[in-house]
Order: sequence, then C-alpha cells, then structure tokens
Amino acid sequence: MVNPVLKWAGGKRQLLDELYARFPTEFNHYHEPMFGGGALFFDLEPADGSINDTNPRLVNFYKQVRDRPEELIDRLKSFEDPENEPNEDREYHDTNRKGKEIKNYYYQQRELFNRRPHDEPFDELEEAALLLYLNRTCYNGLYRENQSGGFNVPIGRYSNPDWVRSEEIRAVSEVLEKTEIHNRDFEYVREVAEEGDLVYFDPPYEPMSPTAYFTDYSAEGFGKEDQERLLELAQELDENGVHVILSNSGVMFEMYDEAGFHVETEGATRAINSDADNRDEVDEIIATNVAPEERGDIGQLKLQNY
Repeated sequence: MVNPVLKWAGGKRQLLDELYARFPTEFNHYHEPMFGGGALFFDLEPADGSINDTNPRLVNFYKQVRDRPEELIDRLKSFEDPENEPNEDREYHDTNRKGKEIKNYYYQQRELFNRRPHDEPFDELEEAALLLYLNRTCYNGLYRENQSGGFNVPIGRYSNPDWVRSEEIRAVSEVLEKTEIHNRDFEYVREVAEEGDLVYFDPPYEPMSPTAYFTDYSAEGFGKEDQERLLELAQELDENGVHVILSNSGVMFEMYDEAGFHVETEGATRAINSDADNRDEVDEIIATNVAPEERGDIGQLKLQNY
C-alpha cells in the first residue's frame, strides 16, 4: 500500500473495502480513466495498466513524479513558508496579473502556477512542484479552477505544513513506473482495455441537490451528457468482457440498475474538509458487472495477482 501524494476532493480511501469486495477473482491489466488523487490505484499498486485525467496539470504532476522524482523533491525543498514575504527575484512579487497586491509567498506561487491557463511559457517540473506545494498549503487542500482554468483557492492555515513529501513521491514513482499516463477524455480506455482487464471509473459526482456541485475540480465540469456517455462506455466494455467497477452519487442508482449492473448503496464521508466534525456523509453507489459469485477474496486479492 502506497499513500497518495495529493489531497483530492472525492477521494475513495473510505470506500476501499467496498470497492475491493467487488473485484473479480483475477484480472489482467488495471485502468483508471478518471484518476484524481488515485486512492484505489495506490492502495492496489497494480503491476501495469493505465491512468488518465482531463486536468493537464494533474497529469503532468504524475508524469514528473514517475520520471523525475529526485528533481521534483529538490524543487519542493526550495519553496518557503506560505506566510513569508514574496520572493523579489521572481515575477508577481508585488502584484498579480490583475494588479492586485501580493501580500505573501503563497499568492506569488499561485500566480506562477497559473502560467499554463494564461498561455504563458512554463516549466513542467516547476508546475508539478507548485501543484503539490499549493495542494499542501491552500485552504482545506482543495483543488478548484475558475472558468478560465486558473487555480483560485486561497491560502490555508497550517502550523507546520509539509509540502515536500519525499517518501510519498519516491513510493508513488515506483508504482507508476510501468503505468501509461494519459491526458484525454475518459473514452480512451476503449482503445486500451482488453478482455479480462479491470476498469475503475470514479467520475465527478452527479449533484445530490441543486446546490451540491461536485464537478468544480476543473473548468470543464462533468454534466448529464458525460454521465450518459460513461454509462454507454461501461456497457460496451461489459460486452467486450472487461471487468467494470464504478462509483457515483446515489442519484445514479436507477440509471445503472436499469442498465443491468449490480448496484448497491454505500455511505461515505467527504474528506476534503479540515474539520472532521463538518465532513458530511452522503449516499454513494458502487455499480459493477462483476457478479457476486465471480468476486475474489478481499484479503487475498493482491497475493493472487501480484
């Protein structure tokens, strides 16, 4: 088991036992087309397969972790406390792109991180380092983009934030060594998943209510048409002999049940709030084409396959 490097909204650490309980007895390659923080992937430590995300900066981060872990760690060690004064040797030490005063180091780094959405030249290694730095020093560890694709989460309040995460980076790098990393639409998996493979889908959740939007992790969002495309793809993979497991919000129960999947409701606590008392439990579903009699023993799964 490897710990994820990033905090990520919608993470599945609390659903791991329920997800493993739906795993087939055996499978070949593992694919995760909506990766995010990758809680299941890093707990499973698959030997090979593919991961994908539509967020290009997140994908770049995992590529840098996989290919340049020591350089990434060195760059992270160069960063300063988020409350420090801005670095006068770098851009945005006095004002941001809109002319607003930059008061501390955190907001300067946030401006530097947002080079890509403003079509400015950027260094891939620095962008990856800044993603982790901001992730570990921003408010609640939240990743959120505005409609222009700019990361806009304010500074958090931490007594001793650890943004280097050297042990996690090295461990994650090893797990990713033989994994293909894509920055495409989730339907890419149609091209790579073969009979006997396992695909886990973890889409941005369909809202439980008009005010409960779980799709603000990127500027593009994930709407009704995307949910319908996802179901169609899951059905196609099922027809091709691919094992499929999918988690989603409770409002999607009927949709997958009517499509012939095995669907059950699970309670899960949202873990993106720094205050444990304010983490709400919401209904989630797990849908799969793996029949109960075809499922493996949760405690022995990894030993059988790896």
